[in-house]
Amino acid sequence: MLHTLKYGDSSMIVYLLTDVGGRRSYMVQGVRSRTGRGSKQALFQPVFPVEFEGLEPAQSSQMHRFKEVRGGFLLQGIPFDVRKSTMAIFMAEVIYRLVRESEPNEALFDFVWNSVAALDTMQEGVANFHLWFLARLSRLLGYCPGNDYSEGYYFDIKEGLYVPHRPLHPLVMEPGEAQLLDYLLMLPATELPYLELNRTQRVDFLNAMLAYFGYHLDSINAVQSVRILREVF
Repeated sequence: MLHTLKYGDSSMIVYLLTDVGGRRSYMVQGVRSRTGRGSKQALFQPVFPVEFEGLEPAQSSQMHRFKEVRGGFLLQGIPFDVRKSTMAIFMAEVIYRLVRESEPNEALFDFVWNSVAALDTMQEGVANFHLWFLARLSRLLGYCPGNDYSEGYYFDIKEGLYVPHRPLHPLVMEPGEAQLLDYLLMLPATELPYLELNRTQRVDFLNAMLAYFGYHLDSINAVQSVRILREVF
């Protein structure tokens, strides 16, 4: 689940990343009424995995609806850990802002689904998870660096290349940030507990990655949960 919008007095529109249809929106009726309160509304929280059977609208102008919806797998960490729930809000908002197409993208869906499972069970390394998530997401969205990293190189955001000298424009990752980008692109999530970064390094790399995405997609600038991440991590 990526995002919800209130619709009328008791309904809402939910935005999901699906395996067969990319990003889709569905109408859920009665979810906020007294009689509808409970398990159905609890399903639609940021990055909560759901499995469902949808109903195709009779007309293209009508909203998709659910025939049946249930939890995908039981989350044991994200709902009860403020660090993980903060991270989940950020992940859901990033995908909601950046992914617009309604075409299937199995690799992206699998990455997000598996990332949620990894974050949920992670004991150490949570503070760096959003950095890893953004780095790996850049590859899936087609913004992966176009050449191999070399020690001491900068990363030219405009060209999408590691370069030996600082570009004349400001859209550049410093050598330390460029090295971290290369490292995270190869790092399994299970190795994040061993990545030692201080708060300044995390904030600097987060800002660099936001500039990287922002060069390609202005919609990243609308992600509101970035401010919370900077405060918490």
